[in-house]
Amino acid sequence: MENTKVLLVDDEKLIRDGLKIILNTYDNIQVVGLCENGEVAYHFCKENDVDVILMDIRMPVLNGVEATKKIKSEMPHIKILILTTFNDTEYIYEGLKNGASGYMLKDSAYALIVDSILAAHKGNVVVHQEVANKIIESKSIIKNESVHIDYGLTQKDVNIIILIAEGLSNKEIAERLFLSEGTIKNNVSIILEKLDLRDRTQIAIFAYKNGMAK
Repeated sequence: MENTKVLLVDDEKLIRDGLKIILNTYDNIQVVGLCENGEVAYHFCKENDVDVILMDIRMPVLNGVEATKKIKSEMPHIKILILTTFNDTEYIYEGLKNGASGYMLKDSAYALIVDSILAAHKGNVVVHQEVANKIIESKSIIKNESVHIDYGLTQKDVNIIILIAEGLSNKEIAERLFLSEGTIKNNVSIILEKLDLRDRTQIAIFAYKNGMAK
């Protein structure tokens, strides 16, 4: 199995260097580059093979949210995990809305960061529990009693949405609900159409904003 190729993007050299040293101790992780802002990261990705980016939010030239949008628009195969100390609802929404695969805090345990990198590489949504709580506590949250009716969701749709928000893959959801992986894939497509959303990450955001995930 090939190593997951990771790009570290942070304007603080100490953080970049420290993360590189730690992550390179894991056999299944390979740090392929260090960038000081989003613009440099964008050009690096254009010229190098990258699987997952750990992206800081507050950076000069091009911040993490705008860099995520720019990179995902041209290189959608690259997964981006927002990694920051800035636990702010606006940035959470904007980063995920622009295609990030998740949001982790810099003080997370290294093992959790590695697990998140590998999960994101597989296509799963990764949201730190503190961040999830922040979303749930947001004033923009909608009570979930009317969500089913408003969007025409079936109970199976709701179950799948909740499991996506928990970070499960189609295969894992299929095993949990005793359905085929193909059936889950079809249902996810139907859910995306019902909610007028683009991808699984936006489904997870929908779940958190509407009180469907814990």
